[in-house]
Amino acid sequence: MLQNRRSFIRKSTAGLVATGASFMFPMELLSMMRKKVGPNDTINVGLIGCKGMGFSDLSSFLKMSEINVIALCDVDENVLKSRTADLQKAGVKKPKWYKDYRSLLDNKDIDVVIIGTPDHWHCLQLADSLQAGKDVYCEKPIANSIQEADSMLIGVGNSDRMVQIGQWQRSQPHFVDAINFVHSGALGEIRLAKAWAYQGWMKPVPILADSKAPDGVDYDMWLGPAPTRAFNANRFHFNFRWFWDYAGGLMTDWGVHLMDYALYGMKAGYPKSVMALGGKFAYPNDASETPDTLQTVYEYDGFSILWEHATGIDGGNYGRNHGIAFIGNNGTLVLDRGGWEVIPEKEFQGWGKEGIPKMEALSYDNKGVSGLDLHTKNFIEAVKKRDSSILTAPLQVGYDAAVVSHMGNVAYKTGNRVYWDKDKKEFTDSAANEFIKANYNNGYKVPFL
Repeated sequence: MLQNRRSFIRKSTAGLVATGASFMFPMELLSMMRKKVGPNDTINVGLIGCKGMGFSDLSSFLKMSEINVIALCDVDENVLKSRTADLQKAGVKKPKWYKDYRSLLDNKDIDVVIIGTPDHWHCLQLADSLQAGKDVYCEKPIANSIQEADSMLIGVGNSDRMVQIGQWQRSQPHFVDAINFVHSGALGEIRLAKAWAYQGWMKPVPILADSKAPDGVDYDMWLGPAPTRAFNANRFHFNFRWFWDYAGGLMTDWGVHLMDYALYGMKAGYPKSVMALGGKFAYPNDASETPDTLQTVYEYDGFSILWEHATGIDGGNYGRNHGIAFIGNNGTLVLDRGGWEVIPEKEFQGWGKEGIPKMEALSYDNKGVSGLDLHTKNFIEAVKKRDSSILTAPLQVGYDAAVVSHMGNVAYKTGNRVYWDKDKKEFTDSAANEFIKANYNNGYKVPFL
C-alpha cells in the first residue's frame, strides 16, 4: 500500500498499541470465537507467570479452539484470582492453581507450558519443563545472562520438545517482507543498521521503602536464584525489568525484539567488538539500576550495528519511537511494528539542485495483522506435527538475540570496548567474562552445564 510518508509515520505510531505494545484481548469475545473440539484434538496448557505478557500469550493461545487451559501458576495468589476471573468471562472453567511451578510440571495432563515469568527464572523453568516432557512457549529474553543462554541452547539441543521463543515479530508478515527486501540487494551496500527504542511513557521509578510482602505472595519463590533481598514493591511485577538481579533493562527487553531483526537483516552473527555509553541521565535519582539512556555499537566486518534507547522521550530516529533501519548506498529501509518504508538516496546534482532518487520510495503498513496470534499458531502447528523445523522463533533465534543484547550490557558495565573471541565464546577481557556468568543463589544451580 503506497502512502504519503508523513501519513505513514502517523498511522504507524497510532497503530503501535494495536500491533505491539498491548495484546490484551476482550475475554468476552473469546467465548464467541471458540468452538468445541473432541478430546483427541485438545491440547492442555499450563501457564507459569500470569501477570503480564504470560497472560497475553495465553489469551492468544485461547483463540485456537483446541487449546484447553487447565493450570495457572503464580507466586501471587491475587494474580491467580484476577486471571481466573478473566478466563471465566471467556467461558473457561477455573484452572487448577499452583504457586510452585514444579508442582504444575508434575501434572501429567499438561502438554504445553507457557513461561511468562521474570527473566531470571526463564532458564530454570525451561530446563525443568523439558525434563518433565513438556513443549514450551518461553517469553523473551530467553535468559538473564549469557551463561544461562548457553545452558538453554544445550538443553533444547538435546531434547525432542518443541520450544518457541516469544519474539513474535518473526511471524509478523510485514517484518518478513521487509527483510526479504533488504536481502534483495536493492538498497545497495548496507554500511550501518540501527535499532532503537525511545519510550516516552516511561517515567521515574519512585524510591520506595522496603516492606512486608503482600498477603498471598510467596516472595521466596519469586526470588528463586536471585540474591536474597527484603521485599520492595519496585522490584516486583512490572518494574523488575529495571534491576540487574532480574533483568537487563531496555537493552534486553525491547533490544531482543529489535536487535533480532537487525541481526536477521544483516545476516550477522556475533560482533568482533562492542562499545556502550550511557547511564541514568534522565532520572539520575530514581530507584532503577539499569541505564535510561544507552548507545551501543557492535563492530562487524564491513558494517556496524547501533542500538539506542531512551526513557521519557519518544523522539526516536525517522520520527519513530522504535524501529530498525538498514542504511544502504541506494536508500534506507525503516521498519517498525506499524509497517516499513524505503527512503531513497539521491544523486547529487549540485548545491541547491534537486537530487535524482536512486530508487523508488515505498511504504507498506502491517494491515492490522497480529504477529502474536500468528506466532502462537505457528508454535501449535509445530506441536501437532512434531516438527521443530517450522518454528519461526526456535531457541537459536532467541539465543542469538539475547547473547548480543547481553553483550551490550557487558560493555556498559565494564565501561570499556570489549572484544569477542568467537572460538572460545567469551571475551578477551577476564573482567568482562565475569559478567557472562549467572549469579545463582539460594541453592539453585545453572542446569545442563
